[in-house]
Amino acid sequence: MKHLRSRRMMRRSRLASTEGQPRGQIIDAISIRERPAEAEDRAIPGHWEGDLISGAKNSHIATLVERHSRYTMLVKVQGKDAASVESALRREVRTLPRELWRSLTWDRGSEMASHKAFTAATDVKVYFCDPQSPWQRGTNENTNRLLRQYFPKGTELTSFSQTDLNEVAMRLNQRPRKTLGFVTPAGKLMATVASTP
Repeated sequence: MKHLRSRRMMRRSRLASTEGQPRGQIIDAISIRERPAEAEDRAIPGHWEGDLISGAKNSHIATLVERHSRYTMLVKVQGKDAASVESALRREVRTLPRELWRSLTWDRGSEMASHKAFTAATDVKVYFCDPQSPWQRGTNENTNRLLRQYFPKGTELTSFSQTDLNEVAMRLNQRPRKTLGFVTPAGKLMATVASTP
């Protein structure tokens, strides 16, 4: 796999959804302002931020970052429609212990219109950022910039298998982070799991 660096950040489409639901109008959305304090101060693991990054030919990858450890997961999605995204995220949640999934914060993209079905299936609450406020998912936005090394603008993302995505995520998770005292996200997450009763 050839990895290139790029200076520009990948932009996501701001078009209305194919389901006729304009961006920003999510039915029964729970505001980020109702997210528990433990998610805000990163004291408790299990609170995630998520987004889609887009590539050529209307291709997408879901990106998930755990706020406490900065651990990253990349998820192959079949499309940007709400059903495809919900199904892919539900599958990915089941790959980690239940205690590592407490909440997910997303922007108001129509791809998360099925958030109630996701919560019903996983017991993971979904909180939504204010419209046009990507800084409210700052950890995820920063990670998406790091991912530009592996997925340059114009890349057709459907060419990557879930195994490829896992490899890229592993590389990020094995990078020491200054914000973690130069511990890796993988190391931080493993320590969290080990200390869980």
